[in-house]
Amino acid sequence: MAGMTNVRIDELLDYIRSGRIMDAMHEFYADDVVMTEPAYGDTNGLAANLEREQKFVDSVAEFRGFEAPRVAKGDDFSIYENVMDWVGTDGKDYHVEQVVVAQWRDGKIFHERFYYAS
Repeated sequence: MAGMTNVRIDELLDYIRSGRIMDAMHEFYADDVVMTEPAYGDTNGLAANLEREQKFVDSVAEFRGFEAPRVAKGDDFSIYENVMDWVGTDGKDYHVEQVVVAQWRDGKIFHERFYYAS
């Protein structure tokens, strides 16, 4: 049907806003996902990305905020700008502003790329 999309970006962002980052990984990412970040390069496969993401979650002492003020989507892609703030287990304050571009297939992300100053 015209206008239908399998891009579930609004649901994904709701998971992240509510702190359900690991649940989001299981729900919205394909087994063969490739995630690309300036700081890490490519991480291939859901298992490797789950491990990487868990390390991030474990490094957060206090999550202070997540905003996605601009979101765009098509039939097989999403783009959103976000701002995140947290306190790390090292006691430091972190502030990240990034753009995330994702390709979707059958309601799951199979490629996601993050753009931010590293």
